[in-house]
Amino acid sequence: MHSSFDQTYYEATVEKPTFPAQAGRIDTRVCILGGGLAGLSTALGLAERGVTDVVVLESHGVGHGASGRNGGFVFGGYSLGNADLLATLGANESRRLYRLTIDAVELIRHRVRQYGIDCDLVDKGVILANWFNDPARLETPRKLMKQAYGVDWEYIPPGQLKEMLKTERYFGGLLERNAFHFHPLKYVCGVARTAAGLGVRIHERSPALSIEKRDGKYVVKTAGGEVHAEQVVFSGGGYARGVHRRVERAVLPIATYVVATKPLGQRLKDAIDCEAAVYDTRFAFDYYRPLQDSRILWGGRISILDRGPEAIAGLLRADLVSVYPQLEDVEIEYSWGGLMSYGRHQMAQIGQDDDGIWHAVGFGGHGMAPTTVAGEVLADAIANAAPIPAGFKKFGLTRTFGLAGMLAAQMTYTAFQARDAFDARRLNR
Repeated sequence: MHSSFDQTYYEATVEKPTFPAQAGRIDTRVCILGGGLAGLSTALGLAERGVTDVVVLESHGVGHGASGRNGGFVFGGYSLGNADLLATLGANESRRLYRLTIDAVELIRHRVRQYGIDCDLVDKGVILANWFNDPARLETPRKLMKQAYGVDWEYIPPGQLKEMLKTERYFGGLLERNAFHFHPLKYVCGVARTAAGLGVRIHERSPALSIEKRDGKYVVKTAGGEVHAEQVVFSGGGYARGVHRRVERAVLPIATYVVATKPLGQRLKDAIDCEAAVYDTRFAFDYYRPLQDSRILWGGRISILDRGPEAIAGLLRADLVSVYPQLEDVEIEYSWGGLMSYGRHQMAQIGQDDDGIWHAVGFGGHGMAPTTVAGEVLADAIANAAPIPAGFKKFGLTRTFGLAGMLAAQMTYTAFQARDAFDARRLNR
């Protein structure tokens, strides 16, 4: 139907650097598995701290996984909700971990400027739009953010929101000003280029096959050879399988879907008349943003099914039109899915396991700032022997139980979806 379905919108609009495959024997101080944002942020963090003897192994191309396929939202917090973070860790430690994500948002801005990374950054905030005719759905998180985290999300009354988002679907919203959206794959490629420029060796099409301990070093086997390293960082996300079970079995690969419309020209303003990115108050929310070439990038749905692009385009087009019926004839030009890695407790897993291997996984669809946090935390631990913040230790590598875990996740999601639909019918009459 569409030739564009062969690649994502991001792949179609980026100039990717290329890096050679790993071959022969390489000795290095740090070997990082995974050339997504967690791995590359760790590499750049190490290089900025003077540790450039670093090798990154990526099984496909940099940013191939979730890092280069996501919605491009950059804001505070983790995939575990802020209320749950507070309930689990208490006031001080939850605030400390949240603060790290706010610092990461700022660090991404800083790196874009400092290293001249062209990534279509739109610094206009993110709107949480209320799907339900129930003011508590906004008041509760707004209070929580203010009291527990000292962050002010601005209330947008329904009338004002309707001028920005021309739909009957929403009942007001909250604007998180200290947030932005960008082209994630351009950013990841920029971080890769920068790290490589500082001396980090990046190898694409070089999947790690195994890790073993030999003579006090870690030996990472690839198809082309071996990397001998003092330290190993595992940041393979939802795509890594069969390399390091202790970490892999702690995350579930969950699929999510994204599409991009054809350019809408002036019609974009008939639907979205602002530059912010948007998501809503359902558990299974839509997330979308206007692009600079007048397209809408639209994402949503969570599934254990890695569906094909045609099916994804049909599902998400229907979601888009249900919010913006005035775009009922909109054409989808790009459609793709991606795998996110989720921990059972929904929290990012950042630390060191009993084998001495560092890990950064489980970002669960909320990864841009937390992967950057992981890079900073791990770079500090490796370069400066700084301790990992205690809060992360609370969320260890809890087993997810493979297929049973996947089915449980799907059932949970479906149940939440049904509850959202029921609440909408009850409240929005």
